[in-house]
Amino acid sequence: MNEGTSVLLGLEDEFTVPQLERIDADTVRVVIEVIDPEGACPECGVLTSRIKERPLVRVKDLPASGQRTDLWWLKRRLMCREPTCGTATFTQQSRAVPARSRLTTRLREKIGSAIASGNRAVSEVASEYQVAWSTAHRALIALANQWLPEPEPTRVLGIDETRARSVRWVLEEAGWTRSNPWMTSFVNADPTLPGHLLGLTPGRSGACVIDWLALQTPAFRAGIDLVVIDPSAPYAGGIRTALPDARIAVDKWHLVALANLMVTQVRQRITRQLHGRRGTATDKVWASRQLLLTGYEHLTVKQKARFNAALAAEDPTNEIAAAHAVKERLRLLLAEHQPHQIRRRLYDFYDAAARADMEETSRLATTIDTWWPAVLVALTEDVTNARTEGFNRIIKQTKRVGCGFTNMDNYRRRIMVHIALTRGQRPAAWNQHTPRSNAESHLSLQ
Repeated sequence: MNEGTSVLLGLEDEFTVPQLERIDADTVRVVIEVIDPEGACPECGVLTSRIKERPLVRVKDLPASGQRTDLWWLKRRLMCREPTCGTATFTQQSRAVPARSRLTTRLREKIGSAIASGNRAVSEVASEYQVAWSTAHRALIALANQWLPEPEPTRVLGIDETRARSVRWVLEEAGWTRSNPWMTSFVNADPTLPGHLLGLTPGRSGACVIDWLALQTPAFRAGIDLVVIDPSAPYAGGIRTALPDARIAVDKWHLVALANLMVTQVRQRITRQLHGRRGTATDKVWASRQLLLTGYEHLTVKQKARFNAALAAEDPTNEIAAAHAVKERLRLLLAEHQPHQIRRRLYDFYDAAARADMEETSRLATTIDTWWPAVLVALTEDVTNARTEGFNRIIKQTKRVGCGFTNMDNYRRRIMVHIALTRGQRPAAWNQHTPRSNAESHLSLQ
């Protein structure tokens, strides 16, 4: 057979093609044989070319030129020439087809890459390449060990949780127990470096943070200067134990979310007091509920008119307006980075919360006071957990593709390899500050 056929099939390094024939319009039968007639005995290492037999072994490979290949390996079984060797015969080995394997290395790599980079179900890829589910899954596991290097050192570590599976009730010997599994993700949150998902671990407690960090090298732990989290006491406790020298920063978006929740709670309470029921579409405040949660400076003139009309009609005690003013002052505080401006905005926020004198606003002020050291770090260092939240979106997409995972190792592996293959080469997201808006004009609402 012409050597060009081996080149066309990508086999020129180790194999020659002694036979090639068409089976049907879509299938080509290919017989290959190792070029080197000699082989080293796996036990004694003596070279031999004495052939005992040449059985045909079927091997599954990638399609060639858009055609399915019916690949057969004319495999030499050689006889060892060393009389004292315990191995009488052995078969020739190849890098392209591992020992005791019926799939070529390149087909295994293609299957594993299709599952991971395409974020596809294992069953779908196995059906496409006509292999068993277990074969496709083993290919993914083997390649994951190559694709997942040790976590890279980072100055800013982001920590957040995602639900690994929906809540279930499981009947055990002691009775019904609630199963609510979570996974904690660790992300390189340094805005001057490319984003990477560094690791995943089951749970969402301080213990899981301590355990994951304990598995990392001392150099990795020593390089962490900032850890960005949501307002989570268990995470904060785990960080203080595992990284006593690291500073903790609280993500600003979650603080604004707490403020929006406070405004919603005040609105719902006032509506129940006025009407004895929850809000409906006929209530102006209920119809304008999204305007209450939007930054006042982002509202149009028409929206501001609706906003003021709703409060004038259905806020007789001025409590909703006061709660809204507290929320907006917190937004102004979280937009500052200079120490003297932070002090001024902090005073304004506490002053508005004290004058509002409501349980909801006092609770928000207490939360800010409790987390203030971490909030101050977030403001002065200008760090957020946005990158971690972005990886959470990819994690949820992977979970949906798999229709849920019962095995946490499989869940973690699928997420890690998908992100490693699809996001490993993305450039750094440079820290670009958005213009800070001035929302002073609406503060007459208090």
